[in-house]
Amino acid sequence: MKDQSNKADFLNLLGQTNPFPYLIDVDKAEGIFIYDKNGKRYTDMIAGVAVNNIGHRHPQVLKRIREQLDNYLHVMVYGEFIQEAPLQLARKLTNVLPSQLNCVYPVNSGTEANEAALKLAKRVTGRTQLIACKGSYHGNTHGSMSVSANELKKIAFRPLLPDVGFIRHNVIEDLSLITERTAGVIIEPVQGDAGVRPASTEYLKALRKRCDETGTLLIFDEIQCGMGRTGKLFAFEHSDVAPDILTLGKALGGGLPIGAFIARKEHMAELTHSPMLGHITTFGGNAVVCAAAWATLEVFQQEIDFATVEANGQLLEDMLSELDEIKEIRRIGMMYACDMVSAERVEKVVNKCLEYGLIIFWFLSHPYSFRLSPPLTITRDEIIEAGKIIQQAVRETATV
Repeated sequence: MKDQSNKADFLNLLGQTNPFPYLIDVDKAEGIFIYDKNGKRYTDMIAGVAVNNIGHRHPQVLKRIREQLDNYLHVMVYGEFIQEAPLQLARKLTNVLPSQLNCVYPVNSGTEANEAALKLAKRVTGRTQLIACKGSYHGNTHGSMSVSANELKKIAFRPLLPDVGFIRHNVIEDLSLITERTAGVIIEPVQGDAGVRPASTEYLKALRKRCDETGTLLIFDEIQCGMGRTGKLFAFEHSDVAPDILTLGKALGGGLPIGAFIARKEHMAELTHSPMLGHITTFGGNAVVCAAAWATLEVFQQEIDFATVEANGQLLEDMLSELDEIKEIRRIGMMYACDMVSAERVEKVVNKCLEYGLIIFWFLSHPYSFRLSPPLTITRDEIIEAGKIIQQAVRETATV
């Protein structure tokens, strides 16, 4: 009776995002597993969509949160009081980033980080044009939606931001569309929603050169592909091309909601005057959330071995490559898109995996692929177990 009551209240009292939610009635989560209120265990192979990169409830994250809870929660809007947790987060981040990315502004989410980055590009350059890539996804608020590519997701909410243009991803010839009118170019070093499509090193180097030539600020959105997901702490490390502004979110908080945009101090200072409060947030930099993010960076420094991440990532790719029905696998680190012949085939596989206690997912804009983004802490044995379940689900649904 309780389960049915929870289901009804979930569907009626909480706003819904789609007509077909998973409806797992969550009781607890630990490591790579989620447990429902009937005691069924699910292996989480999407990590909350690239959020729980170090697993659920990592002990170091819990430790930092508890320490902060014993001191205080919210004390003031962002930017007024000196607080240890956001300071430690900023120190940790700037220590692992290129020297020009030396000023951190914590916010509440990835989409807010992108909104603020777009504002900063306009503020620094005094220009209005923004350019993004076809296939991009940068969030669902008005500004971030404006620089996202999926028109089906945008059309009901137009008009959006003016003076936004799109270039083809990985097409160097299109970079000529970046001019002295362009305030900022925003790009995912690895496109997520388009089905895991990395930008080539050649393309990113040419993009960096064109932005330098035109005085355009280059924004890398690593909300999904950052924080170890691609087998390096930041995806741009694969190409050794650094942005002017970096946006983070999702996995940064170790399971708590956070975003951040990071730039050089001189640029960030433009938000403090003419007008003051050029960007302002009440809960950005919240001490408890920043403590969790501080701990997450500690875990990456102390525990995550990217060679092991790559080996386990390759192992799962090899297992899935045995399936003829999977037409293509695009993978970098532990970020996967697995193409099938249709969205209907994907739906059957996703549902069968769920039946067997394995959570995989789909893409908003790439429905004929299923996505995988397991916690980076997953073990070799757990990878093998998950791979066998996916193999079984694909084979069993082949003639259904």
